[in-house]
Amino acid sequence: MTGADSFAQNTMYLLSITLATILIIPLAIKWFCPHLWKDVVYCTELLRILVTFVSRRRRRPLFFVLDRFLEQTAANPHRLFLVFGNERHTYEHADRRSNQIANALRSQPGYRAGDTVALFMGNEPAFIFTWLALAKLGSPVSLLNHNIRSKSLLHCFNCCKANVLIAASELKEAVEDVLPSLIEQDVTVLLMAEHCDTPGIDSFSKKVDEASDFPLPRTLRSHITFKSPAVYIYTSGTTGLPKAAVVNQNRLLTALVVLSSNGVTANDVIYVNLPLYHTAGFIIGFIGSIETGSTIFLKRKFSASQFWDDCRKNNVTIVQYIGEVMRYLCSTPKRDNDRDHKVRLAIGNGLRAEIWREFLNRFGDMDIREFYASTEGNVGFINYAGKIGAIGRVNFFHRRLFPYTLIQYDTERDEPRRNANGLCVETPKGETGLLVSKITDVAPFVGYAQNETQTERKRLRDVFKKGDLYFNSGDLMRIDNDNFIYFQDRVGDTFRWKGENVATTEVSDILTISECLKEANVYGVKVPGHEGRIGMAAVTVKEGACFNGGKIYNHVLSYLPSYARPRFIRIQNAMEVTGTFKQMKAKLVEEAFDPTRIQDRLYILDDHEKSYIPMAPQIYDHIVSGNLKL
Repeated sequence: MTGADSFAQNTMYLLSITLATILIIPLAIKWFCPHLWKDVVYCTELLRILVTFVSRRRRRPLFFVLDRFLEQTAANPHRLFLVFGNERHTYEHADRRSNQIANALRSQPGYRAGDTVALFMGNEPAFIFTWLALAKLGSPVSLLNHNIRSKSLLHCFNCCKANVLIAASELKEAVEDVLPSLIEQDVTVLLMAEHCDTPGIDSFSKKVDEASDFPLPRTLRSHITFKSPAVYIYTSGTTGLPKAAVVNQNRLLTALVVLSSNGVTANDVIYVNLPLYHTAGFIIGFIGSIETGSTIFLKRKFSASQFWDDCRKNNVTIVQYIGEVMRYLCSTPKRDNDRDHKVRLAIGNGLRAEIWREFLNRFGDMDIREFYASTEGNVGFINYAGKIGAIGRVNFFHRRLFPYTLIQYDTERDEPRRNANGLCVETPKGETGLLVSKITDVAPFVGYAQNETQTERKRLRDVFKKGDLYFNSGDLMRIDNDNFIYFQDRVGDTFRWKGENVATTEVSDILTISECLKEANVYGVKVPGHEGRIGMAAVTVKEGACFNGGKIYNHVLSYLPSYARPRFIRIQNAMEVTGTFKQMKAKLVEEAFDPTRIQDRLYILDDHEKSYIPMAPQIYDHIVSGNLKL
């Protein structure tokens, strides 16, 4: 063999080895690290988000969400911004209309630029225009749940020390119920209506129509810093009435990139049917669209029967969801055109694995981006890998930015387990633990307005070393051996029904101010075929009184939104409590509303009879079989 032949043979051998390596490495990576490429892409996206955020933080004058809206308006004034029914609003129109609202408000006695304003509206263009107007005036905005009434409404309004209440015309009666208290506090009450004959409430719509649409001077918001409150979003905690989570300008600026990080562009149409007073509807749907320059298709409320027709008619490409939304859609009668739509991405949370699979099988292959976050929390996850049932994935870069872990939790004592040194114990992989996230400058926890007690309850100290500080999410998670994160349950006294958090203590307080009930132990119980837990109350009756189903029905109807009204009431002779006088719930939750397991008198709320009526075994059978929807 000549030297040339030997060289050629060696060269061919090396080429073969190189080619085999090139072919084997991707296969090996796919086999041993199947999600590596998606992890790399996610890290790259996180880096892009970080660079964008830091660059915006360094801009002078200070750059806020409103400035991004103004950039979009200047660049694309005639781009469609908002669709609502037959209404079409461009970015330019939204800008001008918000200027009118802002200028009308400036001339309103009792208001000064920068004052906190409470917004009491459902999903409608006026909600968005008014928020933009208030942002231009440098005013923090309290986003009131339009379902709340009476005591809860007053409590939420007072949380943020607002000077002004702006309400939708259809909520006039709800405002009138609390008007004496508002007048006593010298609150300016404005109704988005042409006329209002109620003393103490000023009609505002005509003033807006007649106001100038001239731009507002930037000096009106020169006092704002990144730590200034932008909005107050209400969340039901483990105890008590709703708490106003403070979302400051810095957090809102961070939220701008949520939709763009999922590949949403200006060509997309986003279907927003979740409430704008909630984090999902407001931050992901509305604020996220400002970042991308997308079009918002706004719906007053979710309708399963109209959902896909709305998507087809309006060329919707992105939808938001909560778990209940997907289940309702899967429960609708099947149609031949179920896959006839342009939706390519669904983003939301609370989607169960079995519904996830059913949804994709029925409505076509689309990207599902399940995420986890809380309004006040300092950590969040997104299932970028698309693993069905998971809420996210452990990622080294993400965990360095937002240090979090799962710790062992004693559900009976309702507190974290601690070792002999008084420190928390990390949960092994595969086991359920409480999610806690370290409070840092990058991952701060601002807390709740006017509620230091509840703010402190969410702070967990001495977790892994003396003096450290973590945010207590109140949520139980599990991390599997492949590093996927799964939501398990909530701790404490909050349950979720119809997409809303229900604080049991608030419902208990409402029940015990009725004429006949002495004590009330409120809890959530599972219902076959339904997401979340439905409300139930074990109660005792006042001495000398009788349980009156009709009066209790009218009472809860007056004080509580529909999702918070206890569907079942169980009459007990005495309330079971622990040695520290905490109400016992475990056994009650286990027995739920099964009349064959309960010796106590049991009642169910009946809207047709307008009363709580005795719970019969036949009714229970209808509920379990799915013939009776709750």
